[in-house]
Amino acid sequence: MALKRMDNVGIVVDDLDATVDFFRELGLELEGRATIEGEWAGRVTGLGDQHVEIAMMRTPDGHSRLELSRFFRPRVVADHRNAPVNALGYLRVMFAVDDIDETLERLRKRGAELVGEVVRYKDAYRLCYIRGPEGLLIGLAQELS
Repeated sequence: MALKRMDNVGIVVDDLDATVDFFRELGLELEGRATIEGEWAGRVTGLGDQHVEIAMMRTPDGHSRLELSRFFRPRVVADHRNAPVNALGYLRVMFAVDDIDETLERLRKRGAELVGEVVRYKDAYRLCYIRGPEGLLIGLAQELS
C-alpha cells in the first residue's frame, strides 16, 4: 500500500485563541474546534487519560492542515519553542506566500518577529523565518518568477 498524503502537522500551544487568530491572519482557514478527552485518545498518544482542545486549520488549497492543541490534562512537560534552528527534532512549518513583505507587515501586527532577515536564494525565492505566537518558528517563502 502506498502513502496517500501527509494529513496534518500538530503543534501544542498554550493560547489556542491567539494562535488560531495568527494563522487566520496568515491565510489558513479554521476547519473546526473540538475537545477530546478520555482513555481512548490516550491510547493513541500514550498519555493515558487526557483532555485536550484542538483547532484544525486548513491551507487555502485544501491540501495541508495544522492541528493546534492545548492540553489541559496531562500538563505540558517540555517546551521546544526557544530551541535554535539547529536543534534536533521538528523545526518549523514553511508557507508559500505571494508577497513576503506584505505578509510580514500583517503578521507583525499579531506579534510576529523576524528571526534574521529576508534573504534571496538565487533567482528562485525570497525566504525568512519568523517567530509567531508563543515563539513558534515559521518559515515564509515567496517564489520569484
